[in-house]
Amino acid sequence: MTTPHRPTARIWYAAYGSNMDPGRLAAYLEGGRAPGGRRSHPGCRDPRPPARSAPVRLPGLLYFATESQVWTGGRAFYDPDAEGELVAYAYLLTVGQFSDIAAQEMYREPGEDLDLTEVLGRGRARLGPGRYETLVRAGQLDGFPVLTFTAPWPSAGVPLNAPSAAYLRHIAAGVVAAHGWTARQAAEYLAGCPGVAGRWAVAEIEGLVTEGGREAPADPADPRTSR
Repeated sequence: MTTPHRPTARIWYAAYGSNMDPGRLAAYLEGGRAPGGRRSHPGCRDPRPPARSAPVRLPGLLYFATESQVWTGGRAFYDPDAEGELVAYAYLLTVGQFSDIAAQEMYREPGEDLDLTEVLGRGRARLGPGRYETLVRAGQLDGFPVLTFTAPWPSAGVPLNAPSAAYLRHIAAGVVAAHGWTARQAAEYLAGCPGVAGRWAVAEIEGLVTEGGREAPADPADPRTSR
């Protein structure tokens, strides 16, 4: 990793998982532990809040796989090559802030700016084999590139895993905050995502936002999980 970019350079970070919730993102920017999380974060070198935020939609698919050390249950990933549409919350950050958030997502210490040359030029850059080490340029907004990070594998190439209640609550709250949807609309969107479908019912996800909800996904054989 090198630092060819000016520290003041700006990019839009398109968050599609728990970082859609501004309160959860603050734990990465300022340091600390997000509500319901099991890990504390050191924070960014620049802890200031995003300069701006905006709702965005990306072509592709939201799915859940692997096992999170922070939340337990499946992690959110973005498959930009799959059919569909993914809702996200874009934050206008410095390159340094984006780099430090990416480092913390990989359980590393922040401190070095990412080299964005390849992703800005080609639209993709694989910085390593890790789950959030593949950068994707999803477009441009108000003159700044829209970037996010995801896993290198396709959604069909990894076993799915249902997310935990705490994690899903942050994502649903972020969808509501970003796009102005009702809790029900957010629940319907998330209930259709691979890894959630068949494990979390719409009403259960809605309850996570409006009432606190339960703490574990129901057994897929339980008829109460049907939608």
